[in-house]
Amino acid sequence: MESELHITTFRDLLYYFPYKHIDRTRLYYIHELTADMPFVQVRGEILSFEEEGTGRKRRLIAHFTDGRGILDLVWFQVGAFKWIKKSYLTGKPYIVFGRPTVFNGRINIAHPDIDPADTLQLEQLGLQPYYNTTERMKKAGMNSRSIERFTSTLFQKAGELQLPETLPESIIRRLLLVPLGQSLHDLHYPNSADALRRATYRQKFEELFFIQLNILRYARLRQQQVHGHVFASIGPLFHSFYSDYLPFQLTNAQKRVIKEMRKDMGSGKQMNRLLQGDVGSGKTLVALMTMLIALDNGYQACLMAPTEILAEQHYATFQEMLREMPIHVELLTGSIKGKKKRTPILEGTRTGEVQILIGTHAVLEDNVEFNRLGLIVIDEQHRFGVAQRARLWKKNEIPPHVLVMTATPIPRTLAMTLYGDLDVSVIDELPPGRKPIETRHFWEERSESLYRGIRAEIAKGRQVYVVYPLIQESEKMDLQDLENGYEQWCRTFPDLQISKVHGQMKSSEKDAEMDKFVRGETQILIATTVIEVGVNVPNASVMVIQNAERFGLAQLHQLRGRVGRGADQSYCILVTKYQLSQETKKRIQIMCETNDGFEIAEADLKFRGPGDLEGTQQSGMAFDLHIANIARDGQLVQLARDTANSILDEDPTQTLPENAGMWRRLRELNKNAIDWSNIS
Repeated sequence: MESELHITTFRDLLYYFPYKHIDRTRLYYIHELTADMPFVQVRGEILSFEEEGTGRKRRLIAHFTDGRGILDLVWFQVGAFKWIKKSYLTGKPYIVFGRPTVFNGRINIAHPDIDPADTLQLEQLGLQPYYNTTERMKKAGMNSRSIERFTSTLFQKAGELQLPETLPESIIRRLLLVPLGQSLHDLHYPNSADALRRATYRQKFEELFFIQLNILRYARLRQQQVHGHVFASIGPLFHSFYSDYLPFQLTNAQKRVIKEMRKDMGSGKQMNRLLQGDVGSGKTLVALMTMLIALDNGYQACLMAPTEILAEQHYATFQEMLREMPIHVELLTGSIKGKKKRTPILEGTRTGEVQILIGTHAVLEDNVEFNRLGLIVIDEQHRFGVAQRARLWKKNEIPPHVLVMTATPIPRTLAMTLYGDLDVSVIDELPPGRKPIETRHFWEERSESLYRGIRAEIAKGRQVYVVYPLIQESEKMDLQDLENGYEQWCRTFPDLQISKVHGQMKSSEKDAEMDKFVRGETQILIATTVIEVGVNVPNASVMVIQNAERFGLAQLHQLRGRVGRGADQSYCILVTKYQLSQETKKRIQIMCETNDGFEIAEADLKFRGPGDLEGTQQSGMAFDLHIANIARDGQLVQLARDTANSILDEDPTQTLPENAGMWRRLRELNKNAIDWSNIS
């Protein structure tokens, strides 16, 4: 249990909650059973045993009757057949428990729980807990029932658990929460569905409350202790850019977030702001204008991107936007090597001659020294570990202002939990002239009509992305799909130039193929998701996603955002096989119905849960969630946050005696958590 479930203490066992409870008080008749029932129990006796099949398909079947019908009990573990026949006798009354299914028109239960009818007191079983176990544990004979025996013994020995309360009495009274010991007992062994509901509510609230208390405590501490550079004025660089060089009129949303940042940077406090904006909403322009405020106040700015392609693209974009303005921008990536190229950049950054440095992880190296670093912009921040961001943050005695940007819209409840110590700005408008991308669903069998549509777009002078999945577990198979797909597209469009890009290629090869597409030398780019973040090709108007059923919603939305960069109508084509699960159909439907990244992110959170979202673990959620679910418990997240804020208002010095148990519990939870409190 220690290595598989990380259960080493009684406390760990108490907090290893069952994933479901089953009412063991009810008995069914065999003629009532259907294949869509979850779990049932039947009283009766075994009529006979027989073995069927050969080799790996061999199975043992017991014919079981309750006098009104016959049920087959089935086992597939050949090594256990002898023991099963010896242990379960014909003609003796048993209670059988399991999930009914139908095979060859007969109701059966595979690997049932079987107990002698005279030893089982059903009225005492009540709601029985079921615990998750790993495959390795099951092979060693450790199943849900094994864990249940441990928890049952623990509660018998402990009686009514007199655990010290972790929440203040005022909160327990106001929110009508059950006591801690009772909630833990009822989560494992409730005597009613209502008792289970109340116990679950108490534990969910507690988990979310301590996460919020931790985040908000650190945020307040940072505001009190960490001072920031004061950018007192908006100067000639900002004004000149705004009046003469702005590529298009700012949207109201862009104006709003620039004002929010300007206020932060003039306050004397360190700015720590998360900028969310859908793909193509103009975050880069906002970041550049924020950097100009830093430059006008005599400071340098730095932009860090997760890939060389993205860093190079930001560099090219900045050069184009700034044009003749007297601003020294440099690019520093791993590819820029040799004293002649690298030394002048490092020297210029150290003296302050380089005003804006754009780079990848290379800017984190110890030999990169700034003269007066006033602002750090981190693009696609979920791709950087917290420790990496810390190194950049520490390059100044007074910490620079921090702006982290993401094109992955984060649902409000998740943002409150993962980035609750950051101020959040949202760009929720697209720049004028952008047409919404049309998303359509094609079956694999309809490739001819797809090809016709693509040829029509290319005839207008447009370009096309074709993306294949590359999932690590089946990397070889996926690469083969991409290679086969590439050959198929070459055969279908022999008159066109076609590139291909995937992560297994050398960087130089990959960049050369990408450059051909960016320059318009190739009309179709066959790729894996390496193009998910970064490349900006306004002339590309079609995104074809093959095997779209294998992608999550957030990734589909990111890929779709590679097109729709120009003023022309763009299309995203989701190609799937014909047979899809209900969940996949819903995902495809959502993509076809909306371009709203926040709507998609909310749906993705509900489908996948927070643990699967990129960067969750490195983004600063200090404690694991055992029972709460951010996707489904949004209202509880808000209640927990409001309650934590009121506690911090009442007890800012953490000294009120009635809160002692709460602060003690927070310290216990924090023992294993790294303190990244001052890092975005």
